[in-house]
Amino acid sequence: MQSRDDDQMKTDSFNHTNVDRKWVVVDMAGLTLGRVATRIASILRGKTKPTFTPFADVGDFVVVVNSDKLVLTGAKLQQKMYRHHTTYPGGLKEVVAEKQLAKDSREMVERAVKGMLPRGPLGRSMLRKLKVYKGAEHPHAAQQPSPVNLSR
Repeated sequence: MQSRDDDQMKTDSFNHTNVDRKWVVVDMAGLTLGRVATRIASILRGKTKPTFTPFADVGDFVVVVNSDKLVLTGAKLQQKMYRHHTTYPGGLKEVVAEKQLAKDSREMVERAVKGMLPRGPLGRSMLRKLKVYKGAEHPHAAQQPSPVNLSR
């Protein structure tokens, strides 16, 4: 007769201490912001790995290059607004996407990805693994990041 332990299968649970993290590079040149942001968010969460655990930070590091060459479809360049509040009365600041792209395209990518991650400490730890750069150069060559093609 077999013991009860032999009949049951075990499921491994992973946490941030026993996960091997990789570094990947995403080139945003000519790619749509929202479509790429969803793929980046799933890489940061770890959904592309078989070790995905919803309550733990098991994702990879993502380096985004050429953020100033991203694309917005339709009339979003003229109509999409980026808003923030200074916490002072009447302190709502609005910037059109076209001006935001010229001013700091990195913030556009970070905001798009941040909105697709979990809220709270888990999402903030995932967002810290996102590195966004305007040009094609980045200082993470020592980590030997592998390029990822997200243009489907």
